[in-house]
Amino acid sequence: MALNNTYDARLVQQETAVGAGVQILVLALLGSAIGMGPAGWVTGLVFAVALWAVLSRALHRSQLRSFGPANRVTLGRATLVGGVTALVADSFESTPPVTLLVGLTAVALLLDGVDGKVARRTGTSTALGARFDMEVDAFLILVLSVYVSMELGPWVLLIGGMRYVFVAAAKVAPWLNNPLPPSMARKTVAALQGICLLVAGAGLLPYAGNFAVALLALGSLLWSFGRDVLWLWRTSRVTAALPQERVLELV
Repeated sequence: MALNNTYDARLVQQETAVGAGVQILVLALLGSAIGMGPAGWVTGLVFAVALWAVLSRALHRSQLRSFGPANRVTLGRATLVGGVTALVADSFESTPPVTLLVGLTAVALLLDGVDGKVARRTGTSTALGARFDMEVDAFLILVLSVYVSMELGPWVLLIGGMRYVFVAAAKVAPWLNNPLPPSMARKTVAALQGICLLVAGAGLLPYAGNFAVALLALGSLLWSFGRDVLWLWRTSRVTAALPQERVLELV
C-alpha cells in the first residue's frame, strides 16, 4: 500500500513538472514569434518556476492521489497566464502584438469555469483545485491591470491588487477569513473584471471608452468587496455576542 501511495505522489508531482516544461515551450514559441526581450523571458521563466514550486508544495501537503482532469484544465490556463505575463513584461521594453496578448487572454478567460464543471462532472472537486483556480484568476487580473495601467494610469492597479490587499488585511483581522455565502453577484463581478480589462487593453476603444470600462470594473469590484466585508463584519459581531455553546452549535 505504501508503494502505491509513493507512486501516486510521484505521478502527481510529474504533472506539475510537465506543466513547467509546457510553460517554457510556450515562452520559446512566443520568443521566436515576436523576438521577446530579456524582461519577457526572465518574467516568464520566474513564473514557470514559481508555479511549479508552489503547486508542488501544495500537492505534497494535500496528499492528493491524482492530479485530476479539472486541475489539468487549470494548469493549462495557468500556462496561458504565464504567456500573458511574459508579454506584459516585454511591453515595458518593446511593443509585442496586442492581438497575441488579447488572444491568449481571451482563451484563458473562456476556459475559466470549465475546470469547475469538469471537477463536478468527474467528482474530483477538491479544496486545492478551487484555490488553484482562484489564484490563477486573481493573478491574471493583476497582470492585466498592470498592462492597462500603462495607458490609463496607476489607479487601475487597484483592480488587480484589491484581492491581495484583502488577504493581507485578513492577517490583521482574522474575521475576514470567515466563509462567505454563495453569491451570483460576486461571481458576475469577478468575471466582469477580466472582460473589462481585456476590452480596455485591446485598444479598440478611444481613451475615454477604455477609461470608462476600467472605471466600471473598479466600481463594481469596490461594491462587491465592500458588501462582503460588511457582511463578514456584521456576522463576526453577531457571533461574538452569542454564548460560546451557541457558537459551537453554529460551527
